[in-house]
Amino acid sequence: MTLCTIQDLIAMIDTLSILVLLLALGGPVAIAQIGQRSVAGAKRLSLNLLLQLLLAGLAIACLWIALGPLRVPIDTIGLGSPDLGTLFWAAGMSAIFVFGLGPILLRMPRWLGLKGFEEPLSALADLPIWYLVLAVVVGGIVEELLYRGIALAALTSLGLDLILAATFVVTAFALAHIPMWGIGPALTTAISGAALTAFFLWHGDLLANIIAHVVTDFVGIVLGSLLARLRR
Repeated sequence: MTLCTIQDLIAMIDTLSILVLLLALGGPVAIAQIGQRSVAGAKRLSLNLLLQLLLAGLAIACLWIALGPLRVPIDTIGLGSPDLGTLFWAAGMSAIFVFGLGPILLRMPRWLGLKGFEEPLSALADLPIWYLVLAVVVGGIVEELLYRGIALAALTSLGLDLILAATFVVTAFALAHIPMWGIGPALTTAISGAALTAFFLWHGDLLANIIAHVVTDFVGIVLGSLLARLRR
């Protein structure tokens, strides 16, 4: 292989890394912006289902680029073979988020004088429970895959320091939540995102992160919505 060919290959890899990074970090924000369209009833449900499909497609495309052309090892993304440690980490993180960190973060926006989760959650009140379950599962899988798995790998492959890369990912994760949830809740996702990123850097098991993310959102969004409907 000639020097020119090697340089071309390196340039192509760098270009693909930048592309997958832009898709992983910018794609969810763009999709969330589409979700801000003012529609109601069946049209709103159809739009939300389309957004979930777009998120899933985005994750599949980014994963294909990472594992295919970029040849990122699957263990680097954290998708190696799960074991008992996966369940241990998932259970431990779920307990921390649901019973420890979650209740604090839920109140944090009000402590800062900002709008909290009440208004965004009330906007979900007319959506079917089955859709909320779907959104929680898709959201947990896609967000962990894009932010903790693929974006971190892409940033470090471009030569960024691991701590700086993690900070970049956490910031992007928080910003992606502003269109749907607002600034107050987005600030709390910076904290929860930092915790999820720290856990991933510690144990390297993306599946454990996904399970904990889904469980936490299920408790907050699905069970919270069910309880609110029962109180009416």
